[in-house]
Formats: sequence, C-alpha cells, structure tokens
Amino acid sequence: MTTVGYEDTGDGEALVLIHGHPFNRSMWRPQIEHFRAAGWRVVAPDLRGYGESSVTPGKTRLETFVRDIAGLLDGIGVERFVLGGLSMGGQIVMEFHRQFPERIRALLLADTFAAADTDEGRAVRRATADRLLREGMSGYAHEVLPKMVSPRNIEALPDVARHVLEMMEGTSPEGAAAALRGRAERRDYTDALPGIAVPTLVVVGEEDEFTPVSDARIIADRVPDATLKVIAQAAHMPNLERPAEFNAALQQFLEALPDESRKGLRSEEPANR
Repeated sequence: MTTVGYEDTGDGEALVLIHGHPFNRSMWRPQIEHFRAAGWRVVAPDLRGYGESSVTPGKTRLETFVRDIAGLLDGIGVERFVLGGLSMGGQIVMEFHRQFPERIRALLLADTFAAADTDEGRAVRRATADRLLREGMSGYAHEVLPKMVSPRNIEALPDVARHVLEMMEGTSPEGAAAALRGRAERRDYTDALPGIAVPTLVVVGEEDEFTPVSDARIIADRVPDATLKVIAQAAHMPNLERPAEFNAALQQFLEALPDESRKGLRSEEPANR
C-alpha cells in the first residue's frame, strides 16, 4: 500500500501544487502560506518516493504519479481544481491533463519543458539514477545546487539555499532514482499543447539553466492564449528565490479566471503579502 504525505489547508477553490525533483512539498511553503491567506484551499502532496510518501524502488513513471495524485484528491473530496507544477512537477501536470482534462480549471507550468528526452538525455537520467543509488544524494545535491538556485541567490538568500539543499539531501536515493528512470521514458507532450483549453500560466526563472526561457516560450507559444511570466534574478526555483514576484504573477492569473474558477477567492487580498 502506498502512503502519500500531503498538506491540505485553507478553504475555497482548490489549488493543487506538484513539486519537482528531488524535492518535497515544502518547496511550496511560500505559496501555501500566501494562497491560503488569499482564500484558496491549497493541496500540496509529496510525490511517491519523496518527502513523507512511500518509496517504491525500481522505476516510477509519470502515469504512476498521476494515479497517486488523483487517488489522493478523490479521497479528500477535490474534484476540480487549478493544477500547478514545477520542473518534473510540470511534466506530471501535463500528464494529468492528458488523462483528466475535465478535472482541471487552469494550469500553472513552472520551469518545465514539454518535449521527451533525447537519447542522450535518457542516458544521463539513467546514469544519474545509478549514481544516486551508489553514492547517495549529498554529492549530487551540492553539485546541482548552483543550477537549482542561482549563484547570486545562494549568497544573497542563504536560508533559501539551505532549504533547497536540505530537501535534496533528505530525499530517498531509491525514490529519486525510480523517478529519474520513469521520467526518461515519458512521452512528448509538445503536440498536445495546442489542445489545452483551460487558462494556462507559464513561469520561468530568467537564469534557469535546466529549463531555460526558450523552453517556456515553446509551451507558451503552443498553448492557446497562455500567459508567460519570466522572473528576473531567479534560476530553477523562482517560487523560492523570488516568492513575492512568483506569487504576484500567480495571484494576478488566478484573479483573472472566469467566475466559475474563482469561488472562495477574496479579491481584496493584496497581490504581495
């Protein structure tokens, strides 16, 4: 039996946030606090293999993550919702939309990309999975930290850098490796982007090396009427590096949704709290 750790807080319309690799739901802390105060019910699960959720060694495909999330939402009575994800979380969001478009009111796609991996990319993911099982998370975590958080922000925002590093070091190597292997086999979502018929916000850090602005533009150009927001002075984690700017962009997007998607939103809440 798979156990899913999650946060479910606030009242009103549901905003579901999916974390990236190799993190956990605590990466959404600034958004959970902000949007709960703004009148949203915020649900943030730990993906299988991460945080407080069960670890399944081997290979975890995006479809499995979607099944876990859908089951959780069914269990807590969330039928329709705004769905957002960052990096791998964004790809899980695209897979969720492929399977359950009728459940989604709007999408947030942050620092992610729609294409499948190249042969080289798949090989790198599998090699990284082997490395994590062999060496653990620490060396990898320190190596990728300056790409997750921009070097300027590692210096200027030590608490953020520490949080990101602690999330990575605290992740199960077996869970992270399983996700990497499954992610290497994901489908290409590019051709499905024009079929997204709900409001979509695409966000990316201006200095993101993993998923650069060019990747975000591909998504924004293909999703009908999508909104693109580039966050200055941020890398792969703009929601933590520049939370005020990220939250303001998301709040503006949410406030502009059709009335059906705004139940529970108190529009008098300021954009920056």
